[in-house]
Amino acid sequence: PPAAFMEFQAYKVLVIACDMRQIRHIEYTPAPDIVHEAAGHAPIIVDREYSNYLQRFGEVGAKAMQSRRDFELYQAIRHLSILKELPNSDPKEVEEATREVERRQKNLGEPSEMALLSRLHWWTVEYGLIGTLNKPKIYGAGLLSSIGESVSCLEANVKKIPYSIDAQNTPFDITTRQPQLFVSRNFNHLREVLEEFASTMAYQVGGLEGINKAIECNNIATCEYSSGLQVSGTFTEILTASEESANGPRALPIYLRTAGPTALAFQNKELPGHGKDRHAEGFGAPIGRWRNVHAAPENLSNDQLHSIGIVEGKKATVAFESCVTVSGRVEKILRQDGKLLLITFSNCTVKHGDRLLFDPAWGEFDMAVGEKISSIFNGAADKDAFLEVALVPKERTIKAPSDTRRKKLESLYQQVRDIRDRKVGYERLGEIWETQQAQHPDDWLLSMEIFEILDEVGQQPELKERVAKFLKQVALTNKDKQTLVDWGFRLVEYHKMPEYRAIHERSPAH
Repeated sequence: PPAAFMEFQAYKVLVIACDMRQIRHIEYTPAPDIVHEAAGHAPIIVDREYSNYLQRFGEVGAKAMQSRRDFELYQAIRHLSILKELPNSDPKEVEEATREVERRQKNLGEPSEMALLSRLHWWTVEYGLIGTLNKPKIYGAGLLSSIGESVSCLEANVKKIPYSIDAQNTPFDITTRQPQLFVSRNFNHLREVLEEFASTMAYQVGGLEGINKAIECNNIATCEYSSGLQVSGTFTEILTASEESANGPRALPIYLRTAGPTALAFQNKELPGHGKDRHAEGFGAPIGRWRNVHAAPENLSNDQLHSIGIVEGKKATVAFESCVTVSGRVEKILRQDGKLLLITFSNCTVKHGDRLLFDPAWGEFDMAVGEKISSIFNGAADKDAFLEVALVPKERTIKAPSDTRRKKLESLYQQVRDIRDRKVGYERLGEIWETQQAQHPDDWLLSMEIFEILDEVGQQPELKERVAKFLKQVALTNKDKQTLVDWGFRLVEYHKMPEYRAIHERSPAH
């Protein structure tokens, strides 16, 4: 899931797939696999500027607000990619899964921060080009690991667009080739666009806009007061009041509510006694300045509190500029790092005008203190204490069934691999190839590997010629395999080049 993936990435851990694509998907796989990781991510991630971008993307992504509709779309896309990778998938099931993805995309509503970030991730990390529009180079892992699309993406019919924050408005389809790609000037350009997007996110903007994002997402989120107090829960309501500004009236958040288990924290550590057990049914708290008090409330000293009648063990009333009033007996005043975070009242009544927001019968009232909400981000502040359960898809990738015939073919591949690795037994290649021709005439990849070995060791020229003739016939009679066979021959020739041999000689495996 995107949220978990981003959090791992923030800690410089790249979550990878361990499956292997089917041979019919050798050019392009609809589902990530180990080839995608090894040929796509591994070569480019060693660039320090790029790897720093990945880590920063993870940090930003871990804060991004996400909705359940995002997760439902993710599940639908995942289901479709799994079906497309199955060797004998039912076309009707694939068609139905495709329609489900389209339906989820249409009903996504206003894209969440995570949905928009996922698009930026796709058009850079997975399918990014770099350089100029006329002569771009590939760095996206999805392109690097796709034999077919790594070539077709550079053709004129694939639209090349200068990369900018506007890429967030372009959805993508994980299961097919992309009709357009975005070209970055350099890796620093990627970071610039990411920071531009981050500056619009709730964790940096805060305020009413951020709170509304948290409510819309209907997931566990955290609102952080300017005092540093962090409220983690499912936000359901925000009361507002109108304030005049240079641009006319604007709405200000004055009271927030959560539903269900809620916890309070400071600097991402749960406050003792303020976990989900205490706030099991939800939490409500005012926001803003107090009436007739000129300083931000979180900055008030004990002497200043005493001067306005807020003393532990005595009754007090706090009147907010928003017309919210809190009246009750002060039981405890909590500070952290010099900031006033909470005032706990007993026998407390909270009202906004005629509306009752808290009744004394509900128990003690923990009044949050803070002039404003400075940050809102996805998930709980203290994930360990909150015991937040990540959304995880129930569906798992399906391994292709291995019948007797397939196992025999795999055995032939293994025998050839053993000969290659041990550098002995070359005389057996002819027998293995004849067996493949007789029992698995549709297979061509094993023949290509045998041809490559024979060319490298300079043995059995007659067998090599027969294998080459077979491969050329495959290319002539099957357009889908023509490019693959041609590239196979080109790779064999490349292995004879001095630059390749120099690299090969220096490799640890050699």
